[in-house]
Amino acid sequence: MAEKRVRSQKEIEADLAATRQRLAGTIDELAFRAQPKEVAKRQVESLKLAANDATRTPDGELKTDKVAAGVGGLGAFLLLLGLIRRARS
Repeated sequence: MAEKRVRSQKEIEADLAATRQRLAGTIDELAFRAQPKEVAKRQVESLKLAANDATRTPDGELKTDKVAAGVGGLGAFLLLLGLIRRARS
């Protein structure tokens, strides 16, 4: 059976100081990531990647059928919106 080594007070204090440093770094990183500006930046980047994945092939070619469907859907939405506004006035 292995004997358990007793650590000195200086070793324990050094371990505590190192742990505090790591914890402080982790808290700083979390505070930075939680800033609304950083959250928004990550969301915009995520949307850009999703749009790129939806409109491009793995080779980087444009998926014309997907783009055409998106433009057509947007056009139909705008037309419907215009008709609704005209009907209200």
